Amino acid sequence: MLDNIALLGIAPLLNVQLLLDGLFIGAIFVLAAYGLALVWGVMNVKNLAQGDFVMMGGYIAFVMTKLGIHPIFGLPVAIVFMFGFGWVVYRVIIYRVIGKDLFTSLLATFGMAIVIQQLLNLIFSPDVMVAESGFAIRSYLGGMVTVADIKLISFLLATVLATLVITFMKYSRMGQAIRATAQDPRAARVMGIDTERVYAFTFALNAAICGAAGVLISMIWVLQPFFGMTYSIRAFVIVTAAGLGNLPGVIIAGLGLGAVEQFAGFILGAELQQFTVVGLLVAILVWRQIQLRRHRQVVR
Repeated sequence: MLDNIALLGIAPLLNVQLLLDGLFIGAIFVLAAYGLALVWGVMNVKNLAQGDFVMMGGYIAFVMTKLGIHPIFGLPVAIVFMFGFGWVVYRVIIYRVIGKDLFTSLLATFGMAIVIQQLLNLIFSPDVMVAESGFAIRSYLGGMVTVADIKLISFLLATVLATLVITFMKYSRMGQAIRATAQDPRAARVMGIDTERVYAFTFALNAAICGAAGVLISMIWVLQPFFGMTYSIRAFVIVTAAGLGNLPGVIIAGLGLGAVEQFAGFILGAELQQFTVVGLLVAILVWRQIQLRRHRQVVR
């Protein structure tokens, strides 16, 4: 570990490489985290199947490659399919847990995550797979820094998708209804907003965002039916660190997590990379509890 830290000091360009990789990956994390923040903030549902929705989007891109179609064209397919899937899941499962206690929503979404994992396992097998993009890897600064074209393209696509979602939430009637419902669902119903439809649309939109993130991830990393939990943890870390309704915070936390994860993987080793993410989640939760305790003492 100390040798790796020393190497970062000796080779400054290695820091640039890790930082770029972290930012490229972090932009995709932001998508999944924003979807979780939507569901959490509007419906007060903590979706433990968030990462499994991401995996479903990735496998849609993988299927496209098997059909001889470039996986990047799986983006609109995944968005449409996952939107419909999310709507069905809401009508069958999620609407039953809205307004229930925290344990009920966690248990329901955790059970849904297990079902999705097993279905993906039965359909695609537990083998690790990747949707080959075929894009080149370019070298800069004398070959000391490399940037894969697919990472840059994914970063740009993630930025465009995030911009479209933000614009939709800000200017469309449904986006305004979602924000009104998040602030006060009872007042929204009094004002004539169909909150049940808003909840269904919000969960479906979350699934579509996760599907898009999964397509991008499938071309950069690998797919495996049981990898979804890792993306769920990342999304929880980002949302917990940023706070609900704090979009700039989600973006900063997502990009920061991507960078921290890359540096941790290099310094501690790939086997402890996920441990770093879990450790961050625990540290953030402890920090939040300390803040709440101080706030209670001030109120008293």
